[in-house]
Amino acid sequence: MYNELPANEQQEVEQALQHDADLAATCADLLLAQRTLDTLRRKPSQSSTEAILQYSRTFLRSA
Repeated sequence: MYNELPANEQQEVEQALQHDADLAATCADLLLAQRTLDTLRRKPSQSSTEAILQYSRTFLRSA
């Protein structure tokens, strides 16, 4: 998925994918999920950040 295997292990995985349709389908699903997740926002919205900060301020006032 992330091309992190050593070359010999990568070849073994590629061969397994060619000979096992279920494994290939699962790998395809995982690759699609990876691409989808990579496009998601990686930081909270400004309104979420403000809500968290506002909530945390309630603890500072009560101390």
